[in-house]
Amino acid sequence: MIGRLIGAVRGAFGFLTRLPVAHRDGDWDAFRSTPLAFPIVGLVAGAIASIPLFGTEVLPPTAVAFGYVLAVYAVTGVHHLDGVADLGDALVVHGDRERRREVLTDTTTGVGALLAVTIVVVGLALGGLGLAGLPVLIAVGIVIGAEVGTKLAMAVVACFGTASYEGMGRQITEASTPGGFVVPAGIVIPAAALAWPHPGTVALCGALAGVALPWYWARRFLGGISGDVFGAANEIGRVAGVHAGVIAWTLL
Repeated sequence: MIGRLIGAVRGAFGFLTRLPVAHRDGDWDAFRSTPLAFPIVGLVAGAIASIPLFGTEVLPPTAVAFGYVLAVYAVTGVHHLDGVADLGDALVVHGDRERRREVLTDTTTGVGALLAVTIVVVGLALGGLGLAGLPVLIAVGIVIGAEVGTKLAMAVVACFGTASYEGMGRQITEASTPGGFVVPAGIVIPAAALAWPHPGTVALCGALAGVALPWYWARRFLGGISGDVFGAANEIGRVAGVHAGVIAWTLL
């Protein structure tokens, strides 16, 4: 049991981040069937990505925000943004589900992709600017909460989503079951509830809610989940979580 979880976490680091974690045979299969690996990686990734926020007392807010964005993509890579780009192009194309699915696999970058990626990156940078104006520990809590929340939301999609066609999305959704979400939810949600009303908890909830948008759109216009939907959910959930946390602190 413990050995499988360790293998699943290694597989999750390989899929969700660019951190130099060694992999072994079977790690990918273990990850696909172990939703708990998602929020574990989110906790580590969020903690590392929050490091630039400790410079708020010596650096201007714009530099801290830029550092945060760089840290996020240094840790998680940019391959998830490809999902945002592909969904952006599929969103603006005219046609039925089959036509939209064709656009997802098209390597051409259209205006929908450019606009979608720009909105996500700018949104994250503006969220970073908001974080730079908060007490350091509050800002760090928001970043970690958003990262754990968006990874937990990816676990939701894996456990409850249905893939629309062969590919990465089907590999993940077929290996996970609704019952598999009990363990990650049973660990993360009570921990978040204990921290309420910390803005980090609000960030986690915001990230969970943010993933609903690409999931709903995929179900309605694509007929199900794909690997691009997982990538877009990760990026959109993070942005929603960070902004929710910053807003929560502002309103307290």
